[in-house]
Amino acid sequence: MNTEQTENYDHEPGHDLHLEHEDPTIRFLHRIIRFAVKVLAVLMVLVIVWGIGDVIYVLYQRLTEPPYLLLQINDILATFGAFLAVLIAVEIFINISMYLSTNVIPVRLVIATALMAIARKVIIFDFERISPPFIYGTAAVVLALGITYWLITKRT
Repeated sequence: MNTEQTENYDHEPGHDLHLEHEDPTIRFLHRIIRFAVKVLAVLMVLVIVWGIGDVIYVLYQRLTEPPYLLLQINDILATFGAFLAVLIAVEIFINISMYLSTNVIPVRLVIATALMAIARKVIIFDFERISPPFIYGTAAVVLALGITYWLITKRT
């Protein structure tokens, strides 16, 4: 993430968590929360590494089954799903690390991560197995997130 993007996140009004507090109990609780977020960051890195292993395993498994070295459309979609899951995990890690470094919740990045997650879902849809209400609901979520992202980026 470049410096300009980070600066934009740093100056989003209303999202600063003000971790310095005059009450010692609240300061102590904030330190516990920061420690918990650091633990989540470590766990997310483990999930990312595990996800990369899963992508390699899925590709290996698909390419070593007859017909050898050929992927069918379902295999490609499964591989895309595995790739996108890892990319979403990376985005979540970036959210966590930005929170730790700035004490600001990066709302634009959170919305972008949600858009990526729902896009992953749309990409791997099996239209023979899902119902029209599920498709309409997903479309509503995509539309709402798209409008939200547009409004947030238009404001800055």
